[in-house]
Amino acid sequence: MSGVKGRSAIVTGAGSADGIGFATARLLLEAGARVAITSTTKRIHDRLAELGALPDQAFAMVADLTVPEQVKGFVTAAEKTLGPADILVNNAGMTQVGGDVPGGRLSQMTEAGWDYGIAINLKTCFLMTRAVLPGMIERGYGRIVQMSSVTGSLVGIAGSSVYAAAKAGMLGMTRALAIEAGGHGITVNCIGPGWIQTGSSSEAELIAGRHTPVGRPGTAAEVGHAALFLASEEASYITGQMLVVDGGNIIQEYKSGA
Repeated sequence: MSGVKGRSAIVTGAGSADGIGFATARLLLEAGARVAITSTTKRIHDRLAELGALPDQAFAMVADLTVPEQVKGFVTAAEKTLGPADILVNNAGMTQVGGDVPGGRLSQMTEAGWDYGIAINLKTCFLMTRAVLPGMIERGYGRIVQMSSVTGSLVGIAGSSVYAAAKAGMLGMTRALAIEAGGHGITVNCIGPGWIQTGSSSEAELIAGRHTPVGRPGTAAEVGHAALFLASEEASYITGQMLVVDGGNIIQEYKSGA
């Protein structure tokens, strides 16, 4: 199995030590890929140090991926250091340090809140994908993995309309792009995490995780392993799909633990 060995990967939203992005980056590196990571804060340099990789194996840079110029700067620097991107994991989104994350009922949401939620979850995905796609097409190879969610794509939560819209939008974009890019050796897929325990998990979310069929919330590494598979050479005939990682939560109607 070739997996991802020798490939150059970019993982966005990897600033949190216990988040999905950093777990995915670590797994890619351990599997033999070169890995570039980014976040909106200098914490990303702490994550780079924790990876313990050689300078030609890992790279980190602070960037606001809602800004096209910063996306271009990050991708250019990453590819100069590690080589052209073969793998892109669009994990950035949901929260952004220093920003007011929108929430609440749609009827009370401001336009600014809506725009911000779409920007950090969906626009970042668009801008990063657009930045690496021409090179992938030219080289005839690529793996794009979008970190969507079961929320919006398969289920809904009151008060999460902008998040749901953005994550469902990622799945729609994935399906269209899979058709556009399939003839160029590029696969495009989504992951749909359910209740995953990270540093940003609320107590209510952890309780919900304990009511899944598996009986616990998932871990960032469990989502990362799914991303690693979809980023591998072996996943060459899977495209336009969403791999759900939710402990079976969406298959059950009663979620009371009864």
